[in-house]
Amino acid sequence: MQLLDTLDWITISIYFAVLIGIAIWVIRKKQNNTEDYFLAGRNVGWFVVGASIFASNIGSEHVVGLAGAGAGDKLPMLIYEIHAWVVLLLGWVFLPFYARSGVFTMPEFLEKRFDARSRWVLSVFSIVAYVLTKISVTIYAGGVVVAALLGIDFWTGALGTVVLTGLYTVLGGMRAVVYTETLQAIILVIGAAALTFIGLDKVGGWESMTETVGPEYLDMWRPMNDPNFPWLPLLIASSITGVWYWCTDQYIVQRALTAKNIKEGRRGTIFGALLKLLPVFLFLVPGIIALTLKMRGELNWDNPDEAFPVLMSNLLPSGLRGLVAAGLLAALMSSLASVFNSCSTLFTVDIYKKLKPNTPEKKLVRTGQIATVIIVIIGIIWIPIMSNISGVLYEYLQSVQAYIAPPITAVFLLGIFSKRINAKGAFVTLVTGLAVAAFRIVLELVKSSLNPEGFLYYLGSMNFLNFSSWFFLFCVLLIVAVSLLSPAPSEEKIENLTFGTISEEEKRNNKNSYNWVDVVISIVILAIVAGIMLFFDGN
Repeated sequence: MQLLDTLDWITISIYFAVLIGIAIWVIRKKQNNTEDYFLAGRNVGWFVVGASIFASNIGSEHVVGLAGAGAGDKLPMLIYEIHAWVVLLLGWVFLPFYARSGVFTMPEFLEKRFDARSRWVLSVFSIVAYVLTKISVTIYAGGVVVAALLGIDFWTGALGTVVLTGLYTVLGGMRAVVYTETLQAIILVIGAAALTFIGLDKVGGWESMTETVGPEYLDMWRPMNDPNFPWLPLLIASSITGVWYWCTDQYIVQRALTAKNIKEGRRGTIFGALLKLLPVFLFLVPGIIALTLKMRGELNWDNPDEAFPVLMSNLLPSGLRGLVAAGLLAALMSSLASVFNSCSTLFTVDIYKKLKPNTPEKKLVRTGQIATVIIVIIGIIWIPIMSNISGVLYEYLQSVQAYIAPPITAVFLLGIFSKRINAKGAFVTLVTGLAVAAFRIVLELVKSSLNPEGFLYYLGSMNFLNFSSWFFLFCVLLIVAVSLLSPAPSEEKIENLTFGTISEEEKRNNKNSYNWVDVVISIVILAIVAGIMLFFDGN
C-alpha cells in the first residue's frame, strides 16, 4: 500500500470544501416542517433523484465488497449489480401508487393499504434491518477503506467518518443528503472509471486478463449442484431481494418521493437504473484486475476485501489517487447519510408521531435528529458480531438481506397486484417472516454447536439462496391462505391502491406522466442487462 501524498491531500481537501459548502447552503435554508426535512419539500428534479438513488445504493460496502467478490471467486454476486430492471419496476409500477397515496414512508403506505398493525411491524422491521445490513456494514467497510487509505487504525477511520456524515445529515435533513449525494455520485463514477481503464491497460486488456484468471472464472452462472451459487436459486433469490430493496425499502423509495411529481420521479428512477449499470465495470472489474496482478506476482493482498484500496494505491498516479480516495469517502458518506435520514424518518413519522399525534412540526424534526444519533451508536456496537456471519463483506450483506426480503416483498407485491389480499394476511406474513428471518440468523451464528444430523443444523446451514427462494414461496402461500380465510378488505383500503381499482382519471394522469423517450430508454436498459447476463456466461 502506498500512502497518499501532498497532491492527493489537496484533491481530497477540495472535495471536502465543496461538500461542506453544499451542506452549509442547504442547512441555511429553513427546515421547520417534516415535509421539508424528511422529503426535501417534495421539490427535487429527476437528475438529483437519479443521482441520489445511485449514490445511496453505492456505499463503501459496494466498492470494497463487490471488488472483493471479483477478486475472491464470487462472480455470481454480480447478479445483484444488474438490478437496473428492478429500479425501472420502481418507477413504472410502484411509484404511481406511492405518489397517489401521498405517504412519507413505506410503513405509512401499508397502513393505507392494510392497517396500523402492518405499519408498526414494518417500521420496527425496517429499523432493525438497517442496523443489520446497512449501518454496521457501511461503517465497517468505511473503516477498512479509511484505514487503508490514510494509514490510521480501523476504529479511528470508522468513527471519524460517521461523526462527519452524521453532522450534516442531522443538521441539513433530506435536502442536504440528496444534493451532497449528487456531487458524490459524480466523483465516485469519475474516480472508479479512471481506475478501471488504467487497471485494464496495466494487465494488457480484457483478453490478457481472461487468459490469466481463466474464462471459467468469468462465469456467473454456476450449475444447480454448486454449493455456493446454484444458478436458479441465485436468479430467484436475487430478484426477491431486488424488489424488496429497490421498490419497497424506505432507504431507496424516499429518494423517488422527493420528486416534484410522478413524471420527475419516474425519470429519476430511469436515470438511476442507467447509473446502476455502472458498478459492474467500476467495482467488480477492478477486483478481477487486482486478482490478475496478484496471480502474476505484481500485487499483494491478504483478504479479497482489500483488493480495491490496494489496487487504487498502487496503480493510480498522484492526484488521481486522491480523487478516487475522495470517491470512496463519498460512497461511504452518501450511504451513511441516506440510512441515517431514512431511520430518522421511519422513527419520527411511523413511531413517534403515531404515539404523539399532536407534536409540533419543529419538535418532530428534533426527534428525528436524536433518533439518528441513537441508531448510529447501535450500528457501531453490532460490527464485531457481524464478522461471525460471513467471511466476505458483500456476501454477508446479501445473505442477511435474503432472509428479511421475502415477507416484505410478498406483502407489497400481492398488496398492489391483488385487491383480495387483506390486513390480516399482511400482518400474519410480516410477523411470521420477521420471526423466521431472526431464527435463521441465530441458527447461522450457533450452527457449529448443533448436531450435524439434526433438522436445526440443516436449516442453519442450507444455502442462503435456496433458503430465500423457499421462504418467499412460503410467505406467498401464507398471505394468500390467511387472506382467503378471512373477510375481503373494504373499498377504501383498495381504491387507487391496487391495479384492479385505479380510477379512469388516475389512469389518464399516469399516461400523461411519460413519453416515448422514457419508454425507449427503459427498453435499452433492459437490453443492456440481458447483454451483461449473456456476456458473463464463461464461454
